[in-house]
Parts: sequence; structure tokens; C-alpha cells
Amino acid sequence: EERLVESGGGLVQPGGSLSLSCRGSGFTFSKYWMYWVRQSPGKGLERVSTIDPDGEYKVSIDSVEDRFDIFRDNSKNMIYLSMQNLKPEDTGVYYCTLDPTGATRRGQGTQVTVSS
Repeated sequence: EERLVESGGGLVQPGGSLSLSCRGSGFTFSKYWMYWVRQSPGKGLERVSTIDPDGEYKVSIDSVEDRFDIFRDNSKNMIYLSMQNLKPEDTGVYYCTLDPTGATRRGQGTQVTVSS
């Protein structure tokens, strides 16, 4: 059974940092492109960061490109999202997914709240 489990969210003040983790199981992890997708209050799903199976190609949306870093460790079936200089607009539920839209094949999500 394919499974993704995120962790690492929480409440942080503006300018703070968080690191999200996601463990995959039930599929050949190293063969898949993977994504971090977020859903902010009142908004639709937004793909934040993308990483290729080898971890050599990665891209993030413009609004987080200089603050977030996606990386993976295929030996541990893990992907990560390192987030720096967080802003209130980064608030949302973050999902790791095998689906670039984030609508399917995702974990339960982890809540990130950026507030003073």
C-alpha cells in the first residue's frame, strides 16, 4: 500500500524557520518525481516545490524560491522541505505528493502557521 507521512509543521513567528519531512513507503521511492503542495486558508492547492527522482533537478515557485529548499534521501525514502524567513502567507497545510496537482497520492498533511 502506497503511503506518505509528513511531519515537522508547527507555529512559528514571521522570519522563523521550519523543516518538513515526508516518508514514503509501499512504492519504489527512488523512481518518482515528488512534490510539496500546500493549501492555504481560502485558497486552492498550490504546488510549492518539485524534485526529480535523483534529487538533481529541483524547482520552487517564485514566492518561495529564495527561502525554501526541497531535497531528498532515497536511501531513507524521505523528502524534506527546509523553509527559512517564513511569512504569514506561507500559512497552510503542506502535503508531500506523488501527484503534481496535489489532489491525490498524498499524505495527511502537516499544518504550518506563521503568525506573531
